[in-house]
Amino acid sequence: MTTDTNTQINRGDKLELTLSAWGRLGEALAYWNDREVFVSGGIPGEEVVAEIVAIRRKYIAAKVVQVTKASPARIDAPCQYYGACSGCQWQHVSYEAQLSAKQDRVIDSLFRVGGFINPNVLPVLPSPDQLGYRNHARFTIKEHGSLGFVNRETHRFVKIDTCMLMHPGINKLLGDLQGHCSETTQLSIRAGEDTGDYLVQPTLKSTDIPIVTGQKHYRDSIQGVEFRVASPSFFQVNNKQASNMALVVKDALNLKGTEVLLDAYAGVGTFAILLAPYASKVIAIEESSAAVADAKVNAENTHNVEFILGKTEEVLGDLDSVPDAVVLDPPRAGCQSPAIDSLLRLYPENVVYVSCDPDTLARDLKMLCSGAYSIDSIQPLDMFPQTHHVENIVILKKTTKSSDIVLASSSPRRRDLLRSLELSFDIKSPDIDETPMEQESAEDMVKRLSFQKALAIAGGVESGYVIGADSTVELEGRSYGKPIDSEDAIRMLKELSGTDHRVVTGVTVIEVDTGRYITDALKTSVSMRALSDEEIRGSVDSGTPMDKAGAYAVQDSDLEPASGIEGCYTNVIGLPLCRLISMLDELGSSFVSEITRESFCESICSNTQVSP
Repeated sequence: MTTDTNTQINRGDKLELTLSAWGRLGEALAYWNDREVFVSGGIPGEEVVAEIVAIRRKYIAAKVVQVTKASPARIDAPCQYYGACSGCQWQHVSYEAQLSAKQDRVIDSLFRVGGFINPNVLPVLPSPDQLGYRNHARFTIKEHGSLGFVNRETHRFVKIDTCMLMHPGINKLLGDLQGHCSETTQLSIRAGEDTGDYLVQPTLKSTDIPIVTGQKHYRDSIQGVEFRVASPSFFQVNNKQASNMALVVKDALNLKGTEVLLDAYAGVGTFAILLAPYASKVIAIEESSAAVADAKVNAENTHNVEFILGKTEEVLGDLDSVPDAVVLDPPRAGCQSPAIDSLLRLYPENVVYVSCDPDTLARDLKMLCSGAYSIDSIQPLDMFPQTHHVENIVILKKTTKSSDIVLASSSPRRRDLLRSLELSFDIKSPDIDETPMEQESAEDMVKRLSFQKALAIAGGVESGYVIGADSTVELEGRSYGKPIDSEDAIRMLKELSGTDHRVVTGVTVIEVDTGRYITDALKTSVSMRALSDEEIRGSVDSGTPMDKAGAYAVQDSDLEPASGIEGCYTNVIGLPLCRLISMLDELGSSFVSEITRESFCESICSNTQVSP
């Protein structure tokens, strides 16, 4: 029995939960005693009773056993194995809600991983078939030669006699093989939906099996074009949606017939061959020798395609000529960074990125848009109905980086600090609610508020960069913002007097042209000397503390409150210049190339260990 010794819960226990969001693997997310619970069979917004199926170090896995408040999107799952088998996550969710959730997942990944605000993510293109669409299955073999799947969380084997996601050819072969495969532990079946051809690997020697096994390859078709596919080669599992995907890519490239097209991660040549009639020449790069062998057979009647065996990152780095258009279709892990670096060096006019993983897509787009591209649009496709997986086609466009800057702050101190960088900028004051959230840490608060300030201004800016910042003083877990009146200022100064505390400043930079943003927070330790009541009253009477976090200014030459500082001095004033420069550089701004820590920050920060 699995037990959580800290909370005394066991596998099999039942929890009453309110489901708040989708998890990253298609489960619904809930919280129990501040722990994440991932609940299979649930839908965000529902109230359920869930049974614990596994207790992990970082989370609890559970399954719905009773729905006390159902979502309008809930339907009855059609499959008899649903729940026991974890291959499908969303058969209990209406198809319209599945598509909406997948669009939200793409937007979330781009925001959370890539730092993109409001990207142009189009509605998900639905699959022509919601069931019976898969041309490939990999089965686990257990006792008595039974074929089935293993549940991801419980690790229990589930015998499968027919899978509703597989097209009939797969299920026919499954029936022929079921109960006769004791000589192996894993088995792969591929079947052509239109060709009638199939592949079963590995070779099985049992005389009880009524079909031939061990084929090295099989043939399948997309848009009426046949493709030979070897056992280890990649091929899209949903033929009809793959046909739609190729049409979307063709339209996105807007080929005129004169272009040189580069197909990176070409596989068996699907894109290269389907797009070849619309280009002058296609260069296809693939590192799998089996896939290249298939591709050359598939392109026997296509004479303007050149296949190069090699890793994309290495071949791109050796290219001398610049292709007119590029299709990137990497594996789930995404592109290697050298491949992106080489692509940015080549700087082709048109780039389309095809991805089956929103997180690695967002990571790679972050790099591409730090260079000279921005996202024109993202077309998600439902290549995998009944699951949380989603395919995406991203159209990238060349972008000229703007040097316009807007400071989203009315603080004269931040204005003066930014001017010290000798940059031209506009000032706009955001109007947001700066009320702290319950149980919000100082760091989370200033990051949130700096982001909200920048976002409030970015909506009215056409191009360039918007900078937002927010500061607070932290002492023993308590935050000190701006005082509300003179008495509040006196209270703050008395509580901070003679203490070692921290100034925490959050900074957000939004690049309006690409929609990317970076948010960070810096902490600087400040030792405040003991202030007399007379000094505190004099400072408050001067009005200096009233618009400052913690009711003091470290640069106040009359009060001279700090006896020592450890960290960034400009962070204490309200805008950490060193970090701001690096954030602008990360976003690909050209005007900070000559701005360095040495030229603008070292002389200021040399004061950080002594009284400023």
